[in-house]
Amino acid sequence: MFFLHRQSFFVALLLALVIYIVPLASAAESKCAGESQFSCPNCGGISVSDCMDCDGYLFTDYNYGLCYNRKLFNTNAENGNSDNHYPFLWTDIVGTIVWFLTAGIATACGVGGGGIYVPMGILLLRFPPKPSSGLSQASIFGASLGGILVNIRKRHPDEHIRDTKGTPSKEHPGKMIAYEKGKGPMEIEDDREKYLDGGDGKRKFYTRPVIDYNMALFLAPMEMAGAVLGVIIQRVFPNWLFLCFAAVVLGFTAFKTFKKFFVAYAKDKAAKEERIELTKRESQRVLESQKKKESDANGEGAASDAVDDVEGNANTKEEKEEEDDPKQLEQRRKFLEEDSRQYPFEKISYLILLWIGLTVITFLKGGKGVDSVIGITCQDAGFYVLVAAQFLWTLGFAAVFGYKNVKGVNERVAVNYPFNETDVMWDFKKLQFYSFFTFVAGIVAGLIGIGGGMVLGPLMIVMGVNPRVSTATTATMILLTSSSVAVMFVMSGLVPWQYAVYFFFVCLLGAYIGKTRIDAYVKKTGMGSILVGILATIIALATIGCIIILFLNLAKVDWCVDGFKAFCTVSSEENACPTRLLSLSAEEIFPY
Repeated sequence: MFFLHRQSFFVALLLALVIYIVPLASAAESKCAGESQFSCPNCGGISVSDCMDCDGYLFTDYNYGLCYNRKLFNTNAENGNSDNHYPFLWTDIVGTIVWFLTAGIATACGVGGGGIYVPMGILLLRFPPKPSSGLSQASIFGASLGGILVNIRKRHPDEHIRDTKGTPSKEHPGKMIAYEKGKGPMEIEDDREKYLDGGDGKRKFYTRPVIDYNMALFLAPMEMAGAVLGVIIQRVFPNWLFLCFAAVVLGFTAFKTFKKFFVAYAKDKAAKEERIELTKRESQRVLESQKKKESDANGEGAASDAVDDVEGNANTKEEKEEEDDPKQLEQRRKFLEEDSRQYPFEKISYLILLWIGLTVITFLKGGKGVDSVIGITCQDAGFYVLVAAQFLWTLGFAAVFGYKNVKGVNERVAVNYPFNETDVMWDFKKLQFYSFFTFVAGIVAGLIGIGGGMVLGPLMIVMGVNPRVSTATTATMILLTSSSVAVMFVMSGLVPWQYAVYFFFVCLLGAYIGKTRIDAYVKKTGMGSILVGILATIIALATIGCIIILFLNLAKVDWCVDGFKAFCTVSSEENACPTRLLSLSAEEIFPY
């Protein structure tokens, strides 16, 4: 409850949504049912109220009242043929360009891009909401994989972490003030040389991977648990209601992220000006030093050297008085060595284990249009046992690694570990805060088909995590959540195979190229706030997209709002449309 006073406006808006709109949905439960019927070619021409029930023909032609099959880069225009009279060549070409650019920009900002892919899938590619959500997950999977190929080799922005105690930060208890703060390039270089020459002769610089694996091991299962709940909610929510919910959540997030961007941009600009000023001062100091040496012809230089020797002896004495406890220093170096591993295989293995466990349970249970591999339905008790198992697996994982994170921080604090000013000092209060908002991010991801980074990324930035670390860590988590959902969408037949595979590779390539270029620019300029600004813009565009889709969908059905759906519906074999998923030929999957 400690964070509610900061989020009062957001909570009030959600309550208004619940109080006003939910009763409206309940009252409209059957109002819109059966008003539109469409011919389903795959089932002998039977009529369906929703083309999502017409396997293989998921797209709706409202003008002709029929369901049709979508083919990638289709150029045919045969009237009356439900497969070929819908040419989408230029639509797919433009979509390729938009997806490629979105993947690069979104991945660089640590989001999946689902908030763009879903609206653009509906508006540009003209996909229905659920296939658009599935295509979004396949695109996010490709983009996040491309991002991982870049991030897994990258190092932390601070590449000169020292094993000394440092100067404690008053603003951030437990953390150290950066040694380079307030110094010019030459001063920094001199200071680094002095550090390496001092101590016991074993000093060196340490760094870490840019991906915070400890954070990912705690937050990823929390996000997955939220996604499980989001999928459950999606079963009963009408499309218009979850679009309203998405618009409110994304709108609030965009507002908070823009606020953070303006603050971060001002800091980056001030830091850049300070670096320029320090460089000028250093250059001036060097010139003055050279002039002084030229004028020292009467023994003044020797006197100066004597003074320097006295000061040097005083400094050495002072350093001896501040020497570390040898045991603390040894343990601190062990922690620094442990944290500097670029590929911590045990942590990566835990993330893979988390993904495998949840994916296996999900396929046993079924969902997102995929039948259970063991044949159970929502009418069986085993279904609800497996739902509970999903929550136990993810939340149990989060609890274990949350405890490990707190324990690890406490052990490092005890030996004066040099925490960076942007590190998260895990305690039980922070666990509570992060777990709540990560769970909410997962709900939004499962509900509307986005990666969750649009909520989680801004949260990390607001909490002071380095933008490059937050983007790399959220991209890793998004890979875990999007991959299994994408596979389920495609296997269910809810997304055409050609589109899913094609846009997967488009986004993988776009993310790899785009992230490499943007990261290089940010590193060169030191303007990490640019990532925050782009992120805020993406979220704002996603909000606008949700609102546009909401009104377009309502306009299509003459502003008729349908009500909540039944949580458990099982089609009878007599009336079910026969599925073609397992009988698809290679030519049907990849016709070109």
